[in-house]
Amino acid sequence: MGRRLVVLAMADHQLELVAALESAEHPQLGQDAGLVAGAAETGVMLSSTVKESVDAMIDFSVPAAVESIAEKCVSAELPLVVATTGLDERQKTMLSEAAATIPLVWAPNMSLAVNLTMKLAELCARALRDHPGGADVEIIERHHRYKEDAPSGTALRFGEIIADVLGQTQHVHGRKGRPGIRSQSEIAYHALRVGDNTGEHSIVFGLLGESIELQVTSTNRDCYAQGALTAAKFVAGQQPGLYGMNDVLGL
Repeated sequence: MGRRLVVLAMADHQLELVAALESAEHPQLGQDAGLVAGAAETGVMLSSTVKESVDAMIDFSVPAAVESIAEKCVSAELPLVVATTGLDERQKTMLSEAAATIPLVWAPNMSLAVNLTMKLAELCARALRDHPGGADVEIIERHHRYKEDAPSGTALRFGEIIADVLGQTQHVHGRKGRPGIRSQSEIAYHALRVGDNTGEHSIVFGLLGESIELQVTSTNRDCYAQGALTAAKFVAGQQPGLYGMNDVLGL
C-alpha cells in the first residue's frame, strides 16, 4: 500500500510527496521512495523519521505502528489519515483521544465503492427494519492469504452499520456443529483467505421468499490508496475532530 501511495501521489498534481516512512529496521532505508515503489526517482528518501514540513500524514501500515504515528502527529499538530485495520480497543480509544487535538480521518476502508455500498446497506437495513418476516443478515468477505485479521475491518463496519439500524445484538463468526435455528438478533460473518484476492464483500439480506445481496469487489489496491490520498486532501483543511469517509466523500 505504501508503494501505491507513493506512485499515485506522484501522479496527482494537487499533491507533493515530501516524506515516506518505514520502520527503523527496513532494509531499504535511505533509498529513493519512487524507485522503491517501482516508479521514477523523487528525491524523497525512505526514512524512519519525519524532518520535513508536511500538511498531512497517512498511516497505512500495521496496528503496532499506529500508536507512535498518532503520538508524533499529536505532538506536531499534524493532520492524520488512519487506514490501518485490525486495531484493538486500546488503539481505537487512543485515536479517538488524538482527534481532540488534531483532525483525524479514520476508516476501515478507503474505497469509494465500498463506502457507497455501506450507504446502500444502511438504506436496505432501514427499509427492512420492520419487515414482518424479519431479515437475516450474513456478511461474506474474501481477502488474500497474507491478511492477518479476520473478519476484515470492512466486514465488521458493515455489520456495525446494519446492527445500529436493525438493533441486532449478537455477532456470530462462522458456524459449525449444530448451532440450532438461526436467531433473528444475529449478524453472521464468514472470512475466506484465498490467493492474492485484494478484497470482496457480500452483504446478504435474506427474507422469506426473496433476498437482497450487495456485492463490492476490488481488482487492485489502487482504490484504497486513492481513497487515502483523497482523505489526506480533505483532512489537511479541517479543524480537530474525528472524521470518516462519509465526511471525505460527502455521503
